[in-house]
Amino acid sequence: MADAARTQSARVLIAADKFKGSLTAVEVAEHVTAGLHRVVPELDVTALPVADGGDGTVAAALAAGFTRHEARVSGPTGTPVTATFALRGDGTAVVEMAEASGLQHLPDGVFAPLTASTYGTGELLLAALDAGATSIVFGVGGSATTDGGAGMLAALGARFLDADGVPVAPGGGPLRALATADLSGLDPRLARTGIVLASDVDNPLTGPKGAPAVYGPQKGASETDVAALDAALAHYAEVLERAVGTRAAAHASAPGAGAAGGIGYGALVGLDAAFRPGIDVMLDVLGFAPALARATFVITGEGSLDRQTLHGKAPAGVAAAARAAGIDVVAVCGRLQLTPEALGAAGIRRAYALTDLESDPARCMTLAGPLLERAAEQLARDFLA
Repeated sequence: MADAARTQSARVLIAADKFKGSLTAVEVAEHVTAGLHRVVPELDVTALPVADGGDGTVAAALAAGFTRHEARVSGPTGTPVTATFALRGDGTAVVEMAEASGLQHLPDGVFAPLTASTYGTGELLLAALDAGATSIVFGVGGSATTDGGAGMLAALGARFLDADGVPVAPGGGPLRALATADLSGLDPRLARTGIVLASDVDNPLTGPKGAPAVYGPQKGASETDVAALDAALAHYAEVLERAVGTRAAAHASAPGAGAAGGIGYGALVGLDAAFRPGIDVMLDVLGFAPALARATFVITGEGSLDRQTLHGKAPAGVAAAARAAGIDVVAVCGRLQLTPEALGAAGIRRAYALTDLESDPARCMTLAGPLLERAAEQLARDFLA
């Protein structure tokens, strides 16, 4: 396929994720296209920005032709924020929890590990239902929260009460006071809506590999906070088991339960969501298969190609699908932390890193666009000219 890709009949598919902190997936595709065309002006290039369910998922859906919708919802600390979701004519919605409850919405960037809530994510799901969604791809990641999805479920009609019959306060910490849970008031439209939990995280809810222990420190949780959150979420799961039965206990250890501070658990138990690896879901939704069918060469990538890339991130999913179709794949990235052998095992022939062109990380981030065009030029000379 490499020889075929060098001919003028080459059809290049750019299916790359964002370079977090510097370029969106759409911008990555634009800069790669510009660099390729400087070397091979007549090259047939198709851009299909991709995402793996985390932040940038809605942007990828919009780039694929979904319609943009906005809703005013509660941010993670209660301050109103404007959140975006995407909707297609067939009733498929793409909802990204980070749009409502992400780290970027923390006022002044101050963490709130014990009190940040997913309530706004529930409001965003309601907005999607109000707009006519009949199936929802629910992308989770980049959250500021560790509340097990309790806030989300409360916004959707569930009730979480303490021993005095008073609603528990927002956040994961206050769940230690939870006495009863009632999910009977959940919006009835949810029962008629297929919801797919799209995530690259397979952690359980609690324990050494659970949401508080693994991801809590990234959200400002101290060692004491992690212990408190883990105990609170374990108690939350026990109360939900009394409310809905043994499936609540089973879901606590299921893959995806620990995603985004445990919102995966709330979606599995309360929304009857089906967990699927985020990149698999998004490739289906974005129409990757037909785009791949007409391609002879694929370019993928993300900000950092590292060990995490190999575990459900977008480049690994793209490369696996392309390799199965017998199509060569190369990657672009901000930094490369994988050996040639690891890349090859993932189905990626070669990777072009911006840090090879600019060693200073700060300048690399600032100049990511022009550097990426230079990398794409070299890629074109190596494989397509």
